[in-house]
Amino acid sequence: MRKTVVLLLFFLLLFSRLMAQTPQIESLQQQQQALQEEIRNANRLYLDVKKQTSTILDRINLINKQINSRKELISVQREEVAALRREETKLEGEIQRLNKEMVETKEKYANAIRGMLRHNVSQNKLLFILSGRSFGESIRRMQYLKDYSRWQQSQADEIKKQNRAIAERKELLTKARADREKVLATLEQEQQKLQREEKSRQQEITAARGKEQELQKTLQQKQRRVNQLNAQIEQLIAEEVARQEREAEARRRAEQEALRKKAAEAAEREARRSKSESKEETATKEEPVSKEEAAPKKPVESGPRIEAGGSATTETFRLSKNFAANKGKLPMPVTGTATIVGGFGTKKHNEWNVTTNSNGVDIQAQKGASIRSVFDGEVSKVFSFPGSNTCVIVRHGEYYTFYANIYDLFVKQGDRVKTGQSLGRIFTDPDTGIATMHFQLWQKTTKLNPSPWLSR
Repeated sequence: MRKTVVLLLFFLLLFSRLMAQTPQIESLQQQQQALQEEIRNANRLYLDVKKQTSTILDRINLINKQINSRKELISVQREEVAALRREETKLEGEIQRLNKEMVETKEKYANAIRGMLRHNVSQNKLLFILSGRSFGESIRRMQYLKDYSRWQQSQADEIKKQNRAIAERKELLTKARADREKVLATLEQEQQKLQREEKSRQQEITAARGKEQELQKTLQQKQRRVNQLNAQIEQLIAEEVARQEREAEARRRAEQEALRKKAAEAAEREARRSKSESKEETATKEEPVSKEEAAPKKPVESGPRIEAGGSATTETFRLSKNFAANKGKLPMPVTGTATIVGGFGTKKHNEWNVTTNSNGVDIQAQKGASIRSVFDGEVSKVFSFPGSNTCVIVRHGEYYTFYANIYDLFVKQGDRVKTGQSLGRIFTDPDTGIATMHFQLWQKTTKLNPSPWLSR
């Protein structure tokens, strides 16, 4: 019995280990699917870009995106191979232990059978019972045979269970090995694709060498426009934040003033009540009681019930909390096939000896795509900027999102918008076929990297 319990606990431990391994592999496979979709998106957009001098930088950005995603995909695949190898090793170890346990169980079972045969118990069980020296001993022998029979059956069942467990582990091991071989073959294919993409990137860079000065000038001009746009965005968001804080402060002071007035009124009523009681004590019994004094006294108010921060503050808090809780889950701010081609922060372009800085991310999409709000909010600002067409700022509590390069606007300042609601269509350059938008994320006056907030 004790042996059966130990074996059961062993199986439960083994099962839990295998179950812990499976989610890790599933997570890696999900990462691979997301990265493969990124690569497909970048490739589709790359094929849409016209082969012109003015689009060289855009094509290089898309190839860089493909290469970076491909490298990340290869890294994830290597992690999966390592995880499958660990699973194989674990299964091989469990099979060895199960085989050892089964050998020991079979040996004990065989020894018990041989012992029975030596005493001729199994050949004539009735004679074994009746040959007891007393009735009590015969009863004990009969009980012994019953117990032994049950033990014998349990041992046989245990051997069957061990055989089944070994067969299951061998099947899992075979599958793990097949999966590993499949991933290794895919890994080799991805490495070959990576080599082709790097070769294509080098060809694009070689083609651009003769236009180095022109491209360098283009990057510098873009950076100047970006700096001007960033300065305007910072100013607008700072003004909006200051306005929200002024309104919140005004509400707070109004609530405090209302509370002070209520407290003063309550104190005045209490003073009148005390004065009235004093007059009643000194008045004669014959003195008539006025209707006002005979009326029941109202209970003293303890002050008004004030909602925390007022309705606007409560709403702001709720939206802010929900927005922050959705980090990594916000939808892309543009519909259809899209990929991030320009990252957040400072980047040095070694090929052109130029350093650029971005407060957000550049997202390339398909012609006619809709630019959409990534979360519920209110349109805070709508303005135009040279080179960025119409721009929109949406407030989500203490968070702000910025969308640039809208040419067909669907909203106006003050509109409430829902997650995924279209703000307008993305502008597509008719000469190059490129449709790129700029997206920023702010927490009050602090700019954030939008990439970790967006779902792939």
